[in-house]
Amino acid sequence: MFTPHPNLSDEVNHNIIQSEFEGGVLLAALPPSTVLHIQTQHHRYTAVLLGGSEALISGHPEYCPEPVQVAIAGSTWGGSMLKQRYIGRGMHLEFCHPEYRTPIVTSRIQEIRECPRVQDPDTCQVQFSSPGQS
Repeated sequence: MFTPHPNLSDEVNHNIIQSEFEGGVLLAALPPSTVLHIQTQHHRYTAVLLGGSEALISGHPEYCPEPVQVAIAGSTWGGSMLKQRYIGRGMHLEFCHPEYRTPIVTSRIQEIRECPRVQDPDTCQVQFSSPGQS
């Protein structure tokens, strides 16, 4: 169980607790070649993990219409605080694109699915969701 840190604001402590409740995945817990489908409020991204924080990501019509190798920094709550190498529901994915100086930050993540290497979204299993949701 999370104990609020006395040196962090109530808002930050709340966000940390909320991320634990909403669910997510630590990249270090997944082997290379894992395929994740990440549904945000506006786009569906596909990330093929390459190891560490590296991934091939696609799904945004401007930044990554075709797979591009990026470094996944982690997830934020929309501010400057980053949960490193973590992809969390209810948070914003942040990744470093080789053609842009500043990180790309997605809209809020709604769902994360781990999929077989064959990228058929219908064969994906809902993963990392909050209790009581499928």
